[in-house]
Amino acid sequence: MDPEDLQVLSALVQDAVLTVADVAWEKRHQRLALLINRLRREDGQHVSPPERVRSLLVIENVLKVGAQGIDPGEKDTVLSLLAVNFEPGAEGSGHVELTFAGDGALRAEVEALELRLKDVTRPYTAISGQVPDHGA
Repeated sequence: MDPEDLQVLSALVQDAVLTVADVAWEKRHQRLALLINRLRREDGQHVSPPERVRSLLVIENVLKVGAQGIDPGEKDTVLSLLAVNFEPGAEGSGHVELTFAGDGALRAEVEALELRLKDVTRPYTAISGQVPDHGA
């Protein structure tokens, strides 16, 4: 995955919501997986009422995961994903950072940048009926 692809992926998952229980680090398989409820934006316009879709966001080649402002024991805590960024290191390695509202973050040290996003349900009407406003 190159930086441009990551920007597209980050835009697709912006404003996704999930709980801490929806985050799984499979250390043995070097994989961090998040089951997210992402806001559908691929039509290029806001759908009324807004729709979400359950999606699986998977980060591969993960060596280590750190959390800031997120308590792994608080499984019911709701997280709102703002962005996915990559900080490159040596020879393709680096850190993938998932930034959440409220100063929360997950930081995955990776051997190589490899992420996948797959929708796993059909779209459904967003429970809130609203689209997040970032002051734009």
